[in-house]
Amino acid sequence: MKIRSTAVFERLDLLEWQLCQWMAGFSIHRRWLASLRLASRAGDWPLWVVLIAAQPLIHEGSAAWRLMLQYSVTALVAIVFYRLVKTRLCRERPFITFQTIACNEPARDRYSFPSGHTMHAVMFLALTLTHSAWLAPWLLPIVILIAISRVGLGLHYISDVVAGGFIGYAFALASLGLTGQG
Repeated sequence: MKIRSTAVFERLDLLEWQLCQWMAGFSIHRRWLASLRLASRAGDWPLWVVLIAAQPLIHEGSAAWRLMLQYSVTALVAIVFYRLVKTRLCRERPFITFQTIACNEPARDRYSFPSGHTMHAVMFLALTLTHSAWLAPWLLPIVILIAISRVGLGLHYISDVVAGGFIGYAFALASLGLTGQG
């Protein structure tokens, strides 16, 4: 049984490597690479800080301040969790493991699992959908581009991005549940 499951994981790793290499290969197109870099930088923190700071413009009265606090605390708790997981699992980035995958943006560290950019993007999307669903048509494409950018820039595997999305969604649900909104 162990040999069979090892072979399955090896095939999945190979498939993921091939998909990552294929996605990173599109970065030879300057405009696409510029879009990926812009999305990645926006997903660093600026977009989320603007979203938090804009709550008084989106909501009235104490609700705005409550949401600012909720979004900020949720983001900080998610960062702590993310750093703990990332420094314990130590999965090296694709461009480190596979020299055929180019690194098209400086990495902050050597580890890739999970994708913090995707975690925050999905988390803020889920929170925003709950409180300001009308923002979804603008936010959803940005979130998708942020997730794609992490693989396309050679910084993450697809499974890093998927895991980051699940973790971000879980944090949003927990935040909503703890505040009686879920």
